[in-house]
Amino acid sequence: MSRRDKLTNIFADTSRELAAANSAETSEAGRVLAGPVRTMGLVLDRLDQEARELHEALASGEKVIELDPALIEGSFVRDRLDGDVGPDDDLVKSIETNGQEVPILVRKHPEREGRYQVAYGHRRLKAIRVLGQKVRAVVRPMTDEQLIVAQGIENTARKDLSYIERATFAANLEAYGFGREAIMQALSTDKTELSKMLSVAKAIPVEVVNAVGAAPSAGRRRWMEIAEKIQDRRVLKAVLASVATPSFQALGSDDRFLAVFAQATRKPKTEPSAHEWKPEASQVSAKIRTGANGYSLSMKAAGPDQGFGTYLTERLDELYADWKSKQEH
Repeated sequence: MSRRDKLTNIFADTSRELAAANSAETSEAGRVLAGPVRTMGLVLDRLDQEARELHEALASGEKVIELDPALIEGSFVRDRLDGDVGPDDDLVKSIETNGQEVPILVRKHPEREGRYQVAYGHRRLKAIRVLGQKVRAVVRPMTDEQLIVAQGIENTARKDLSYIERATFAANLEAYGFGREAIMQALSTDKTELSKMLSVAKAIPVEVVNAVGAAPSAGRRRWMEIAEKIQDRRVLKAVLASVATPSFQALGSDDRFLAVFAQATRKPKTEPSAHEWKPEASQVSAKIRTGANGYSLSMKAAGPDQGFGTYLTERLDELYADWKSKQEH
């Protein structure tokens, strides 16, 4: 297969994968969900644009070259939370067996002479570093915005970022000063979804996100619920305490998410309270206790007030009816 065909197949294969994913995003009733359809459509539009740009680059004589991985740095914006690649990774084994069939895309480092920054191909670069080989790459002039858009396309098209990774990536891009339009392009999403992602990323402390990790099985709805619940400082304190325990850190990422979700959505315990009632210049008193399991009243009466307990008991029905009528209004 020629270099041109290999590079073109980056986008042809991806388009097929996305089309399959798009058809799979259905409800039990068979109806395609609106959010995934919009996102996939935006992704495919961006992939078509990248394919056209790639053809133009090839036509202008752009070539695949070999570079020392030690000279290549990652993107200036972090996206993945669980990004390690080890010797047993499938990608490492594939490259070891078949060679690097797909080149990575880099640009010359804007501030460090003789070095590069990767736009897409982050995992391939890590795999090749594990193998100690040279990396095949296309070097293309890119602005910061073009780099993060290419980075976002890789993440959406190759190995989907989890919801919290997308939200964190969006927040990081905003912190770097990128506008909403550029972030929407990078994440292949629309304004409404982007607003939700940013609200989640800003509401959940970074130490909680890092402790949980990518949590690939956790979707938007439950992350948004956590973001809402931890606005209560008591809930946030309990969550922060739970993620710091050794037992939590020993779990896998999805299980860590479930532990945080359970902690955040747990109903707060009602603290039991007790107080005493004793009118002035009387020989009657009562101890009143309230708690999660009910209400209790213990009364003592002596002397001229001894009959107060009987008086109260005889009027319980009347008191209850009066209380009930006030609740209805």
